[in-house]
Amino acid sequence: MSATRKITVHLPADLVDAAQAATGAGLTETVRQGLEKLKREQFYSMMKALRGKVDFSDLNLDELREDKDYGWGVSEPKP
Repeated sequence: MSATRKITVHLPADLVDAAQAATGAGLTETVRQGLEKLKREQFYSMMKALRGKVDFSDLNLDELREDKDYGWGVSEPKP
């Protein structure tokens, strides 16, 4: 996990109560889940903006489907 920051925020009690009821978690985890959701939504928006703008016409699907050994990990010995 990355570094953490301690913050003080003023939030409407009814909003906090509703969020905690939805997550079933404590305050810290509820806020963390909300921030993660905003982060994912921003990513999805960026990906949606790319829709139709990436050209995949030069890819060979048969070649992509082949298993390859790039030497990144320990490979099993070949018989």
